Amino acid sequence: MKAFLILEDGTVFTGESIGSTREVISEIVFNTSMTGYLEVLTDPSYAGQAVVMTYPLIGNYGITPDMESERPWVDGYIVRELSRIPSNFRCQGTIQDFLKENDIPGIAGVDTRALTKILRDKGTMNGMITINENYNLEEILPRLKEYTVGDVVSKVTCKEKKVLKPFEAKSVLPENQGMMGSLAANKVYKKNYKIALMDFGAKQNIANSLSQRGCEVTIYPAHTSAEEILESNPDGIMLSNGPGDPETNVAIIEEIKKLYASDVPIFAICLGHQLMALANGVPTHKLKYGHRGGNHPVKDLETGRVYISSQNHGYVVDTDNLDPNVAVPAFTNVNDGTNEGLKYVGKNIFTVQFHPEACPGPLDSGYLFDRFIDMMGGAE
Repeated sequence: MKAFLILEDGTVFTGESIGSTREVISEIVFNTSMTGYLEVLTDPSYAGQAVVMTYPLIGNYGITPDMESERPWVDGYIVRELSRIPSNFRCQGTIQDFLKENDIPGIAGVDTRALTKILRDKGTMNGMITINENYNLEEILPRLKEYTVGDVVSKVTCKEKKVLKPFEAKSVLPENQGMMGSLAANKVYKKNYKIALMDFGAKQNIANSLSQRGCEVTIYPAHTSAEEILESNPDGIMLSNGPGDPETNVAIIEEIKKLYASDVPIFAICLGHQLMALANGVPTHKLKYGHRGGNHPVKDLETGRVYISSQNHGYVVDTDNLDPNVAVPAFTNVNDGTNEGLKYVGKNIFTVQFHPEACPGPLDSGYLFDRFIDMMGGAE
């Protein structure tokens, strides 16, 4: 069955329908990862977006037990070619069936290289995936221009508080360590660190990375009050990744201001990094086409060392007018010089734009979880 991808600039790509046949309008973004497509599909940060995979063959190892949440969140999926016969000892099904079961529309057979070049040249834009061969561009294009991602944090966050006990994580830490990654497997961590994880769309491996280090992780819905979190007397607070425009989360930012005013150590990733910045008067802005993939170099400004990181974000903290009495840049993107992390002055708070838990992607920066543990007292 034919399918069509219609961009808001009027460009139309024709391919083959995969997954659900329903029509969808979404923001179209691209990811440069060569593997990890299941983690991409199930990353809540993609809510409100349809993802183009730049790697030409997707699905060759099928569906494996590597989901980052209980369900996929992408609005649509766009690939050059889907593997017809997946092969892996952990394979539990095909990506085609996975898309159908979860009602996710997609399109295969698209020249993803040409599509990605358009998005790089013109910037991220909205688009429609449809099987309607009689589509009307004059009617569709205004609808595409009107589309906004909206309040997707409320959509993806957990509905009630839940607790992950130490070492309940699904993956085994020593098997997941890169050569430059965390040394956690060789450390003995205290078992009584209590972490309050604010779920703005948290990937499962953020909680796993803490649980594997002996922490008890309590996961809170995004709109939980700062008072409730602080009353639980956590040893540390984790602000998670998540989808959408950070500036739209006005109520959450007000609660983060209260968390900032406490003396509890705080570590924030991606959207959490942006929200902490906004809580301190540091603005954010939208990138032309964002950073999404597993090959982004970031430089630790304290050591000068460069790490390859996993990233998924369309917005960035604007540090041009950063008050050095509030925070100082901690990491920078080697490719384009944008900010990748902040260290807050006089506070046990540091934040990063990239994903140290990776999954998918390199685990080079997993040591940042160890740094967070050290802020709370360190290893025994």
